[in-house]
Amino acid sequence: MTTTFPTEVIGTTARGEAPGASLTTSALQVARRTVRKFVRTPQLMVVGTIQGAMFLLIFRYVFGGAIDAGGVPYVDYLVPGFVATSVLFSGMSASAGVAEDIEHGFFDRLRSLPIPRLSVLSGRSLADTWLTTLNLTITVLVGFAVGFRLHGAIAAGIAAFALCVLFGFALTWMFMTIGLFAGNAQAAQGMSLLVFPLTFVSSAYVPVSSMPGWLQAFANHQPITPMVDTIRSLCLGDDAHAVLGHSTGHYLVQSLLWCAALVAVFAPIAVARFRRV
Repeated sequence: MTTTFPTEVIGTTARGEAPGASLTTSALQVARRTVRKFVRTPQLMVVGTIQGAMFLLIFRYVFGGAIDAGGVPYVDYLVPGFVATSVLFSGMSASAGVAEDIEHGFFDRLRSLPIPRLSVLSGRSLADTWLTTLNLTITVLVGFAVGFRLHGAIAAGIAAFALCVLFGFALTWMFMTIGLFAGNAQAAQGMSLLVFPLTFVSSAYVPVSSMPGWLQAFANHQPITPMVDTIRSLCLGDDAHAVLGHSTGHYLVQSLLWCAALVAVFAPIAVARFRRV
C-alpha cells in the first residue's frame, strides 16, 4: 500500500524546504493510514474478534462447571479476566502489521520524510489501540450475552474498561518490538504466541491459590495478574472481597506501574530498532 503525506501535513518553508511535521501531526497521519488499512481489510478485525469469542464460550460452558471461583459465579469471575487478557489477541496484529510494513518498504518511505522517528511507532500504537478498543467492546458485549453481570457501580465498570484500553496501549509497544525484530509477519505471529502462556499462569481463568506454590510466586509477579485483579475488583464490587485479598487501590497501583514499565522498557527499544531496520 502506497501512502503519501500531503504537503500541508509536512509543511514547507518560504524557500520551499520541508522543515518536517510535528510529532503529533505525523503520528496522527500514520494512525489514520493504519486505521484505513484495518477498514479496508476487515478480516484483520473479524478473525481476532471471532477467535476471542470462541475462547470465551469454551471457558464459560466447557470448563466453567469444573472450576471453583471462590464463592462467586464462574461467569462473573471469568469475564473480567477474559476481557483484560483479550488485549493480547489484538496485540498480535500489531506485531504482524509492523513486520509487514517493514517487508513492503513502508517504513523505508517514512524514514525518507522529515518527521520524528517516534511518530511512526506512536501512530501505529494509536491505531492498534483503536482496534483494541473495538475488540474490547465486542468482547464485553459477548460477556454480557453469556451471563456476566456488573456488580459494582457503573462508573467503576467504565473505569475498568478504560484501564483495559490503557493496558492494550502499553502492550502494543511490546508487540511492535516483537514485529521489528521478527523479520516477517509469519515469524512475528509465532513469536507473539510466546506471550500467551502468561494468560494461563495468572488469575485470569482460575484463582492463583489453586496453583502450586512455586507457580503462585510467578503468577503474582507478572503484569496480567494485577491487571485482571483490578478489573475484577472494579466489576464485582463488594463480591470481589470473596476472591481477592486486597483493596482495589492496591491492585490499581500495581497495574498502572506495570503499564508505565512496559512503555518505558519497550518504547525506547522499538524506536532504536526502527532506526536500523
